[in-house]
Amino acid sequence: MKTYDRRYRNGSLLRMRGFTMVETMVALVVLAIGMLGIAGLYVTTLRSGSGAIYRTQAVNLATDLADRIRANRNASTAYGDPAADMNCIGTAAVVCSADDMAATDLFLWNQQITALLPSGAGTVTVNGAAHPYTFVITVSWVEQGSASTSPQSYTMQMQI
Repeated sequence: MKTYDRRYRNGSLLRMRGFTMVETMVALVVLAIGMLGIAGLYVTTLRSGSGAIYRTQAVNLATDLADRIRANRNASTAYGDPAADMNCIGTAAVVCSADDMAATDLFLWNQQITALLPSGAGTVTVNGAAHPYTFVITVSWVEQGSASTSPQSYTMQMQI
């Protein structure tokens, strides 16, 4: 029985031509491109996730102020005045008027916006000369890592 050695063809030694090395290099290039795509997708996912967190914070902050306005109905248009007053906090607060409470609410609300949102700002506009008043609450921020520097915003409108 004749044994056949694969290294020989027609009695001569075959030379290794590096074909498997080329296949390996092509496979590595394809794998590297795939990994770069996955990394890009991961970064996009993280950016979108942080944007969703900021939007959720903005909705919660606007709703918080809306609840404060509903609880202090006697302040009426005082929530449209951006006065920074802290008369209703601490042991020195003996009697607070509705307007003082509105100013305190706005001050605390703006502090929360600055702490929770990057470059965050909040505004309240009161429309109407008499009851029912329309309150337009706007929370704006700039998303970090975004290609555009234009601020994002959430606007809530309610009537009391």
